[in-house]
Amino acid sequence: MEYTYEAIQQRMRENAPSNIDKRESSVFYVATAPAAVELAIAHTRFDNLEKNSFADTASREYLIRRARERGLYPHPAYPSILKGVFEPNTLELEIGKRFSIDNLNYVVIGKISAGEYQLECEVAGSVGNTRFGNLLPIEFIQGLKSAMLVDLLIPGEDEEDTESFRKRYFDSFNLQSFGGNTSDYLGKTNAIAGVGSTKVSPVWNGGGTVLLTILDSEFNKASDMLVNTVQQTIDPTGDGYGFGLAPIGHVVTVQTVKDISLSIHTRITFDMGYTFEGLRAQIEQAIKGYLLSLRAEWVNTNGIVVRVAQIESVILAISGISDISGTGINGVFGNLKLLEFEIPIFGGVDNG
Repeated sequence: MEYTYEAIQQRMRENAPSNIDKRESSVFYVATAPAAVELAIAHTRFDNLEKNSFADTASREYLIRRARERGLYPHPAYPSILKGVFEPNTLELEIGKRFSIDNLNYVVIGKISAGEYQLECEVAGSVGNTRFGNLLPIEFIQGLKSAMLVDLLIPGEDEEDTESFRKRYFDSFNLQSFGGNTSDYLGKTNAIAGVGSTKVSPVWNGGGTVLLTILDSEFNKASDMLVNTVQQTIDPTGDGYGFGLAPIGHVVTVQTVKDISLSIHTRITFDMGYTFEGLRAQIEQAIKGYLLSLRAEWVNTNGIVVRVAQIESVILAISGISDISGTGINGVFGNLKLLEFEIPIFGGVDNG
């Protein structure tokens, strides 16, 4: 049954005595129109109330309120941490010194080694993950000759999006986290800033041992700094005494995956007016996107399979390409099966 103003007004006319005037200018119409408006508004509010009462249809605000009952909250945004290289390397920078690239500012938070420092983006989120190059000091620094932002140590993360949070809420009913079980380790490790996914290997080196293998939040191999951060958070001493988040009696080792560089060779037929060099950037981006999708699913597999058919499919989807054949990966024609703790990264593409 419809509850629009027009539908409600129509039903009112149908249920009124047949011997009264129901035209738009009639007393009946004028008297019932305001009530029809209010009823339509009320039903709209009832619909919204029903929608927001259930987690599968709730808007973000009401989903957060519902999840709060289970002690769940969206993961907040975290700023990226990067490595800066400064010349001369004998220059000592104070913690808190600020630098900028374009419209982003970075602050020195720690020293790595001579001439190398950790810098944190002042804007939380993934926005600071891709800016590299010359840093400009916000205040004059005596003796500074050059400053470069060269490497991403811990990726920044945007606030958890609504659908990911909704999935995590429903997963909490199926995977009960308690006392160092697999679900407990997954929840605690993935909540650490910079961690994108975690694979838990229980009893990997005898009773009481746990191996955590992580990817960063961009589903790449985690940096040494991120691995160390997770280790210090979960089990800093590695002796089972429970000084971190790991329960007493659990000895936890944190590692990351091994990158496997993939060189793609293929034979592409182009439409008139198109060339490999002209479409190279799109071809590379398409392959990188496919490999990223595989890395995002790494945690759910026992070993990623890189499929030639999928590589050819994403390349064929590019405008200007009419056919493709003879695709190989690292000199071998056929799919490539990686080991459990290996992930694929793009190593180049050539057309022959």
